[in-house]
Amino acid sequence: MIPVSLLAALFIFTACQDATKSPPVARQAVLPDSADQMLFGIWFLLNDAGVRRAEVRADTAFMYDENTRTEMKQLKTDFYSPTGEKSGRLTGLTGTYSSRLGTMEARGNVVVVTTDGRRLETPHLRYDPSRNEVTSDSAFTLTRGTEQMQGVGFISDPDMKNIRVLTGMKAFGKSVVIPKK
Repeated sequence: MIPVSLLAALFIFTACQDATKSPPVARQAVLPDSADQMLFGIWFLLNDAGVRRAEVRADTAFMYDENTRTEMKQLKTDFYSPTGEKSGRLTGLTGTYSSRLGTMEARGNVVVVTTDGRRLETPHLRYDPSRNEVTSDSAFTLTRGTEQMQGVGFISDPDMKNIRVLTGMKAFGKSVVIPKK
């Protein structure tokens, strides 16, 4: 058996060796101090009058304001048509869902790809299921095959079939159809 005094000396010696190293420090707070809850791997539906409009997933979510505002990271949202068919997918770095308003915002490298191949890229996008529309006041690029449309701000359905550009529209491609106002 090892005497207790020898064992205590060994622990003290080991503790003194580690005293020269500083403890690891996190680069940012793990849990924002005002969050009501922190969730991992969330999934929920956005419905309007009993019709599924979107399916939202995120890696991490922080609940605020008595759980009426959800801040999400690594956002993925699938849009659905009124008949229940998947019509597109949105991805973004972060997002906010307001249960009071029933709306969602996506921020940071937001990309929407529809099932028929349209691709929208913008830094910020708002989605309102009750109106079944996506909007933005930021710069955007919409690509469909060889056609490309750019502008600042738009209002559209999630399928990107009926899009209204707010300002600064430019269009490129072989056969670009510019909608009438």
